[in-house]
Amino acid sequence: MTVTFEQIVALPKVLLHDHLDGGVRAATVVDLAAQTGHALPTTDVDALAAWFHDQAHSGSLEAYIDTFVHTAGVMQTADALRRVAREAVEDLAADGVVYAEERFAPELHQSGGLSLQQAVDAVREGLAEGEAAAAAQGRTIRTGLLLCAMRQSDRADEIAALALANRDRGVVGFDIAGPEAGFPASGMGAAFAQLRGARFPVTVHAGEAAGAESVEQAVDVGALRLGHGIRLTDDIRTGEDGEPRLGRLAHWVRDRRIPLEVCPSSNIQTGGATSVADHPVTTLLRLGFAVTVNTDNRLQSRTSLSRELHLLVTEAGWTADDLRTVTLTAAKHAFLHEDARTDLVDRVILPGHAPHGTGRHRA
Repeated sequence: MTVTFEQIVALPKVLLHDHLDGGVRAATVVDLAAQTGHALPTTDVDALAAWFHDQAHSGSLEAYIDTFVHTAGVMQTADALRRVAREAVEDLAADGVVYAEERFAPELHQSGGLSLQQAVDAVREGLAEGEAAAAAQGRTIRTGLLLCAMRQSDRADEIAALALANRDRGVVGFDIAGPEAGFPASGMGAAFAQLRGARFPVTVHAGEAAGAESVEQAVDVGALRLGHGIRLTDDIRTGEDGEPRLGRLAHWVRDRRIPLEVCPSSNIQTGGATSVADHPVTTLLRLGFAVTVNTDNRLQSRTSLSRELHLLVTEAGWTADDLRTVTLTAAKHAFLHEDARTDLVDRVILPGHAPHGTGRHRA
């Protein structure tokens, strides 16, 4: 039987790749813009939501990123950051997400005078408020915070130090984001060395707008997860017998169970895939890679985690076992300590419904 959208919403889900400034409610953008005088393309909430989606659906990562001038633009005060973080958690909990790692780039929220630490504090407070609000509605959700350094700036060392300073205060990992082409992870080697020496978890946007060489650089700097990673298919060819042949990089990523934080709708918008039916995520899952499914930017893609999973069911033929497999993989690779991960795994495996099958279902 086909899994329904309502059944997917009811499933406990894990989200590892969700940008705070890409998940703002359109109504909140309008409200905050009115308070600050930020000029928007339109102040009609429905029209603005459609504008974000249409502009992001350009086939270019750079054009997609340009839409954030209006979300980050209204998130320049502690109150705004707290509100956006709180609402994000409430929305995720309503979608059945029980654990989420929200990520944001503190350096993009300083035009109103906030320090980097003040930006982090405001988001942490908002996440906690969202967890409490969800609990009051009978929903349990736990969140962690990832700090992003922007590839096109020169602040990676500073953001890495900020992440380490907050590692016992809700910050669970480090990431680099922004334009992928022309800004290799290797250029931030000192930051990654600092994090590696401190034994701090790292995920890297790679293999989205750039090819397999971007994934290789991410692996070289110590990425424990890969943001998107779909261009790994560049290192997979079809043999004369019609069977796939993995290159050394693809083998390395699969053999070491380095998880892929795949975001299907976002990848289509930025030109990484043509449709959900043809998206590389299904091939990667069938080949035994550690695949997770994520939202990336819920506003720009007009999506939710349940919607992403339902699209894979209806357009790519995914089964209930596939959904459980990627959810279990996400739970096993959350940036949590092992005891907390074990609790999370127990929570997402429904009694009698543990993933089964061959090695291709390994987390």
